[in-house]
Amino acid sequence: MEKPASEHLKSELAIVAGMTKATLLPNPNPKVKWDEWTGDYSKVRDLIAKTYPDEFYDFNARMFQPGGFWRGNPAHERIWKTDSGKAEFTSPERLSSFGFEDRQGRYRLLTMRSNDQFNTTIYGFSDRLRGLEGRREVLLIHLDDMKKAGLEQGQRVSLIGDADDSIDRRVEGLTVTPFNMPPGCIGGYYPEMNPHVPLDHHDQLLKTPAFKSVPVRIVSQGEGRITLHRAGPSPISGMSGIGALSLFKPEVLEG
Repeated sequence: MEKPASEHLKSELAIVAGMTKATLLPNPNPKVKWDEWTGDYSKVRDLIAKTYPDEFYDFNARMFQPGGFWRGNPAHERIWKTDSGKAEFTSPERLSSFGFEDRQGRYRLLTMRSNDQFNTTIYGFSDRLRGLEGRREVLLIHLDDMKKAGLEQGQRVSLIGDADDSIDRRVEGLTVTPFNMPPGCIGGYYPEMNPHVPLDHHDQLLKTPAFKSVPVRIVSQGEGRITLHRAGPSPISGMSGIGALSLFKPEVLEG
């Protein structure tokens, strides 16, 4: 176990509980015991077991079983918890849920987490899932899109928002990294890419931010080159490391 970076670091539960206490002071509900929950996570697990008894019964005891425990999956057992007792399907209002149209030079940004990340907590810089090491300021792009836009491996670029709402959104210092992305789509890590997501770009029903399809453009960022080390083979066949890079004049790149 590594030494904490600072004695002032707080757990995610402590942060959430602290914000809630500050917002709801004074707390009129004696059942809400923020300090007790922060001080003893087993009490939180007891409440989870009480709320979801079918999946989390004996939570505190079972969590220490070698290999953990199986929560179950009713659909896997063909158990449909619907009024009809059968699987029910709904039809979408439209085939595209992106909320914006394709345009020359416009890409769909897909945000994602690394292998060693939990929510916004980043534990390291080794994304074993994608074979990327050492940096999170990367721009993942299909090899064909990279060539079409005149980009090269390791080149530093910026992303600017393309939501047509006159708001300047940008994230700079990203390293171009070829990856097996769908054509027209690019990838970047969350929460670094959060500035690009408009507040009104969300699911219609649940209001969940549309982190998987954000309209952006790629802009070159002057001179500079970055070497990004890969852990193992590249996701793009025939490409291994990143070599010497040539640079180009700052301009908006057309995709």
